[in-house]
Amino acid sequence: MKDITVLVHGLGQNESSWKSIKNSCYEDKIKTVEPNLFKLIKNKECIYDNVYTAFCKYLNSLEGKINLVGISLGGILALNYATDYPEKVLSIVIIGVPFKIPKMLLKFQNIVFKFMPEKSFKQIGCSKKQLFSLTKSMENLDYIKKLSKIKCDTYIICGEKDKANIKSMRLLKENIKNSKIALIKNAGHVVNIENPEGLYKKMKEFWSNLENKQ
Repeated sequence: MKDITVLVHGLGQNESSWKSIKNSCYEDKIKTVEPNLFKLIKNKECIYDNVYTAFCKYLNSLEGKINLVGISLGGILALNYATDYPEKVLSIVIIGVPFKIPKMLLKFQNIVFKFMPEKSFKQIGCSKKQLFSLTKSMENLDYIKKLSKIKCDTYIICGEKDKANIKSMRLLKENIKNSKIALIKNAGHVVNIENPEGLYKKMKEFWSNLENKQ
């Protein structure tokens, strides 16, 4: 592919989570960028609106059209961006994205985060306080009504062990035109880490089919 591919990490990850996928893209001469969402906001409060605004500014600064690949939080941002800037997006691959924000799961995640050492968060690129703030700001996020605005081809992927998001995957397909779904074997929620080879194979097939349609 000649166009740029943007790999967007999830909550609890950073740009290094795409290392294997990035290497595979490089071997196939696919140009990628991997923004760190926490660095994009710089010194602003770490809430969803600020992350999304900085994310949009970053993507809009890239020349030409883009292929978006996002997991979890990254997938939500990708969907949101595609509804607001449909003319900028060629295709979307989203992985492990909930149909509706799971408030109880976010609260459970915060409990887990609470007992993690601060150094674990520094490795991600944010503080424990920032991650708490971000998850709290997402509790009432609703992007479902805007999904009909997505015009590009969309691939909705989920790990076969990610039971919480398999139903969401099918609901997203019902609400996004020109979309298809796939399950990745031997993977749970963090597919880009647990089975990057299987994920990349699906992504590559999707992109190849798009090029054949053109």
